[in-house]
Amino acid sequence: MTSKIKVDNINKVSDDSNIIKKCGTTITLGASGDSIALASGASQTGFGRTGTVDWQTGSIKTATFTAANGEGYFANTSGGAFNMNLPAGSAGAIVSVVDYTNTFQTNNLTIVPNGSENIGGVNASAKLSTEGQSVTLVYVDGTEGWKNVQDSTSNVIGALPYPVATVSGACNTLITCGDFKIATFKGPGTFCVSASGTPSGNNVFEYLVVAGGGSGSNSYGGGGGGGLRFASPSLSPATYPGKPLAAPAGLSLPETAYPIQVGAGATSSVSSPGSRGSNSIFSTITSTGGGGASNDSSVAPAAPGGSGGGGGNTGSPVTNGTGNTPPVSPPQGNPGGNGLNVPGVCNTGGGGGGAIVAGSAGASPYKGGPGGDGAGFPTAFGSNGVPCGSFRYYSGGGGASSNPGAYACAGNPGKGGGGKGRNPAQSAPLSTAGTTNSGGGGGGGNSGPGPAPLGAAGGSGIVVIRYKFQN
Repeated sequence: MTSKIKVDNINKVSDDSNIIKKCGTTITLGASGDSIALASGASQTGFGRTGTVDWQTGSIKTATFTAANGEGYFANTSGGAFNMNLPAGSAGAIVSVVDYTNTFQTNNLTIVPNGSENIGGVNASAKLSTEGQSVTLVYVDGTEGWKNVQDSTSNVIGALPYPVATVSGACNTLITCGDFKIATFKGPGTFCVSASGTPSGNNVFEYLVVAGGGSGSNSYGGGGGGGLRFASPSLSPATYPGKPLAAPAGLSLPETAYPIQVGAGATSSVSSPGSRGSNSIFSTITSTGGGGASNDSSVAPAAPGGSGGGGGNTGSPVTNGTGNTPPVSPPQGNPGGNGLNVPGVCNTGGGGGGAIVAGSAGASPYKGGPGGDGAGFPTAFGSNGVPCGSFRYYSGGGGASSNPGAYACAGNPGKGGGGKGRNPAQSAPLSTAGTTNSGGGGGGGNSGPGPAPLGAAGGSGIVVIRYKFQN
């Protein structure tokens, strides 16, 4: 038996590698490494599908559409939910779709069957509601209809080498400083990380989290500075006043939104002990509000906190408030100073504790204890904080006051926004509040001449996040 091949024309070639050959019952087109091309306008039949679809990259879908057999689609639901209508089913028909903008979890894509046909044996629509989801459907028969043969939510995304983030909140900013971004939160807001970065570029978020300062008491004691927690492996210079508080590593953050809490300073006190400031929170880092000062240890001892409040006017000594409460490492603050009572001579309060230095005890005669110093940082962490030389200070303790006397003097505030204690020999000035967004403790009041004794308010805290965004 003889086989016959008919052709319309034959092009001469230098060898026989591209000639159609008959080998038994197998017809070979071309040779290894060749490409077989159909002439313009020609079509092929009989080869069948390979089980994949032809992806329609030139037509991103943004509204309801009808799919065609053998095609795959990129569905962009960022502008709102819509439908993909399936074609009439025939055995072996295949359709695929993928979440183009990773928004199916917010705006669903609904797959609608044709008429009375089924999806997985049920005549009902199916919703895709998982971020990054992709599915492939094959029409099997009239019983099951379209069957899902592939469902992926792995959503493989190329990793950017550097972090990408945004900031929300009316009082908050994101600025560029060299190769770094600095996000500063002076009030509540959100730090939204859309790319975490990689170790080959940068995936470390440095932070400064300062809580609100405690308030001074109406009887002498100064308020404690707000707790201060800090990490900056890249910060230069090599030494600076806040260096002892530096955690060894910053945070690596998954891509999500992080609510930021900025602690308020404790309110002023006219006839009572001081109160604690509010906590500041960023991710897993919580800094505790500064402790309020005591006015009478038998009524209310000085409160613990990030840094402790100073002791008040009764007892010998009046117990101070402890710092670094609850304990963390490195410590977030120090204790306040003890008050002092010398019967017949003087009563005097202790200064509030600061981030670096404990508050000083009251002294005789009539000397209120100074507040402890806070921690100073280079301006690589922004231009906020309280200037002192080339550094910006935070979380200073409030200075204390004492009862009036010939040698009366108020304790000075600690560096970092602490308030000054009231001078008991004067009707003015009164005690002063901690500086806003410093975490400083409020100054202590007294019962001297002039207006009612006043324990001043603590200063509000702050949250600063620093990360490298380019090389």
